[in-house]
Amino acid sequence: MSVRQALGRGLQLGRALLLRFTAKPGPIYGWGRAERPGPASCWGRGERPGPAAGPGAESRRLGLPNRFQFFRQSVAGLAARLQRQFVLRAGGGAGPCGRAVFLAFGLGLGLIEEKQAEGRRAASACQEIQAIFTQKNKLLPGPLDSKRWQGFRLEEYLIGRSIGKGCSAAVYEATVPMVPQNLEGAESSGLLTGRGPDIIPQGETEEWTAQPSAFPLAIKMMWNISAGSSSEAILNTMSQELVPASRVALSGEYGAVTYWKSKGGAKQLAPHPNIIRVFRAFTSSVPLLPGALVDYPDVLPPRLHPDGLGHGRTLFLVMKNYPCTLRQYLRMATPSPRLATMMTLQLLEGVDHLVQQGIAHRDLKSDNILVELDADGCPWLVITDFGCCLADERIGLQLPFTSWYVDRGGNGCLMAPEVSTACPGPWTVIDYSKADAWAVGAIAYEIFGLSNPFYGQGRAHLESRSYQEAQLPALPESVPLDARHLVRSLLQREASKRPSARVAANVLHLSLWGEHILALKNLKLDKMVGWLLQQSAATLLADRLTEKSCVETKMKMLFLANLECEALCQAALLLQSWRAAP
Repeated sequence: MSVRQALGRGLQLGRALLLRFTAKPGPIYGWGRAERPGPASCWGRGERPGPAAGPGAESRRLGLPNRFQFFRQSVAGLAARLQRQFVLRAGGGAGPCGRAVFLAFGLGLGLIEEKQAEGRRAASACQEIQAIFTQKNKLLPGPLDSKRWQGFRLEEYLIGRSIGKGCSAAVYEATVPMVPQNLEGAESSGLLTGRGPDIIPQGETEEWTAQPSAFPLAIKMMWNISAGSSSEAILNTMSQELVPASRVALSGEYGAVTYWKSKGGAKQLAPHPNIIRVFRAFTSSVPLLPGALVDYPDVLPPRLHPDGLGHGRTLFLVMKNYPCTLRQYLRMATPSPRLATMMTLQLLEGVDHLVQQGIAHRDLKSDNILVELDADGCPWLVITDFGCCLADERIGLQLPFTSWYVDRGGNGCLMAPEVSTACPGPWTVIDYSKADAWAVGAIAYEIFGLSNPFYGQGRAHLESRSYQEAQLPALPESVPLDARHLVRSLLQREASKRPSARVAANVLHLSLWGEHILALKNLKLDKMVGWLLQQSAATLLADRLTEKSCVETKMKMLFLANLECEALCQAALLLQSWRAAP
């Protein structure tokens, strides 16, 4: 037997032992009862362990999982049997070939154990880094957080101009003015209690809009056509809009108990920097707001418009007022390729948070993404409008699609293939775990300066039901190669072939800030952990030195707060495979 054959034989033996190691243990130490190692083979002659040194004692001492107990204890027994076999075959001596086999076998075991130890060290380091940055990533207090018992009545707000309307609501800028100390002050300021919301005439809004802090809030007034006029019915029917609302937001006039009692299966979304926060949610009578008779007369109640079909009461949501939507921003500005990559990354971070919470947005589009700029002019993206979301505690992201009457979501153009091609049936279930990530891939075309291929008409227009991946238009050469690969990967028709939102976000993080670690020919976990520790120290220092974190620092903090060793390794392998391809 040559040395090469001996090494190969040792590798086979190592694999066989590994299979036994990962298989379900037998009655005794993971071997069959007939294969129980004897005292001479496992523990030495006459050294059978007592109760204090029973199976698993060494594992407990070393802090290893229980499954290591039979692994360590069985190596010597297996080696002894192998040695006896080689002695018999060699006529009384193992010889150099036998020793080579045992050497290869031992090397294989050592490599396996070292690899497992390296993985445990990396996972432990990732958990420690994650714990530190999870605390650092707590959101700043909102404008109404200090006014716990205020803001639950429409009369408390000063309402400005209309800033947008969709198919189910109108949005107005708003603020909560300082409450005068006496009635005389109230009369002089023109804010009289009990007469409905104060509205600035349209001609006077230009002076206010020139001041960024004049209207820090936005009020979204839902259009109530079919929910009835009782508060409980409104909260129940429009419950999806309340997913990003906290218990504090619902603890006003009607209390959170009514809502949570009526919608026991609804999820409550934990806050995230890339997800809209609803500060207040309440029902109130529908007022006649600026532009209502022109923009949406049909949904007004009959007391405000004779031909109106709406009910007299509806739901109001109070949120932060953002300067523009993503669609509006992209009309005014052309982000650089690096900035566009960071914008796509923000959307993936938001989508990953939704998936981790068991929620699917199902209506992602550039009109439902809000933008604000930091001091350097870098955009920060926030996902809004949860009216079409899937947020059911009972089914999670697996929607039973039993008939065509089941709601599959909003924007049909950006509906993932596994959703748009689903056919109803008694056993049909739509998996939404990667549907929003697919929509991010489509929106990325707009962010990188092209038309969305799934909008419009003509030859260039694609449909999610029938497109082929070869039909996807190429992104410009100025777009980083990693980002181009990722967009195509997110738009693969088969969901099983797509990366998850977490892995996709890690791909862009590594591409943006981990170039030198990816350049290593032999990337090891210890090297990756060293890079993560460097990133952690640099990010903490940058966050401490600046009064208000820039977009890049905030993205690094989000990445470190969501650190998962397995997802990070998947992203690194994906990047290396793309770069190795011709």
